[in-house]
Amino acid sequence: MRRTTVYNLITNEENLSRINKKNIDLMNDFLDYLISIDRSPTTIHGYKNDLEIFFCWNLENNDNKYFIDLTKREIAKFQKYALSEWGWSTNRLSRVKSVLSSMSNYIENILDDEIENYRAIVRKVESPVKNTVREKTIITDDEVNTILNTLVEQKKYQAACLFALAAFGGARKSELLRYKVSYFDDENIMPDAALYRTPEKIQTKGRGSNGKMLTKYTLLDFKKYFDLWMNERKEKGIEGEYIFNISVGTVDYYADVISEILGRPFYFHSLRHFLCSRLFRIGLPSDIIQEYFGWSSADMLNIYNDNEASDSFGKYFTADGIKGSDATINDL
Repeated sequence: MRRTTVYNLITNEENLSRINKKNIDLMNDFLDYLISIDRSPTTIHGYKNDLEIFFCWNLENNDNKYFIDLTKREIAKFQKYALSEWGWSTNRLSRVKSVLSSMSNYIENILDDEIENYRAIVRKVESPVKNTVREKTIITDDEVNTILNTLVEQKKYQAACLFALAAFGGARKSELLRYKVSYFDDENIMPDAALYRTPEKIQTKGRGSNGKMLTKYTLLDFKKYFDLWMNERKEKGIEGEYIFNISVGTVDYYADVISEILGRPFYFHSLRHFLCSRLFRIGLPSDIIQEYFGWSSADMLNIYNDNEASDSFGKYFTADGIKGSDATINDL
């Protein structure tokens, strides 16, 4: 029941071998340029996949035309085909089109001394309005407790530890696998605060090959599940500096297990929303929450806070009147 995306077997070895060699050379030059400006390997891999998809469409539906010679009408044809034939969401189409636009800009701005009079045209073709095609999963405090209790009852201690780290630390799925056992030594508990603080910075999502390096925090609620998993590791003779020696595929498997418990699709990113919303509900100031997550912009607070304003009405609209900061309306 994990969230799924419509993926099509668009590329295959035969089609890739038939792509116009000039397009392959151009793509490789562009990817080399991305390396030179320190784009992350993950970003470059994604760009390569998206470009290969486009070039396979171009092979089958547009006479294997050289990218330099494409017209705006042909870009629009690709958009229509992706939406109607492949069933892509508008979000996925926008992502691929953004990659095409980046390569188009690269040709205009970097290869202008080799390819004269080229104009970047991809961005000139209007994109369809983005639509939300996935139902957002909002998880409550009670559901988090139910999931953790169920995983513990089932003796799935690694899954419980992984879930707890995401729920009480707010890390992204890929970041969960970068936490070391030593981060949760008692000496890393902050003085006078119910928090662990990593003694070194962790690589997180961000521009550049190293991403954004951040100090990460985790609520002490995590300790119970960490201890259960550490005890099992010891019993099984599992060693290693990292808490989890598993693949992203195993993390996705655990998401399926948790989805069965929850009764609806679960994805680990929803726990970033859960934690942000929880910190707001218990009254933490916005600047503290922003620092906890390491966000450079306060705009992220609104994106990740799933609380409705009406959730707090009871604090201010009471039987005794409307409460402000220091007095009720009836007192005025």
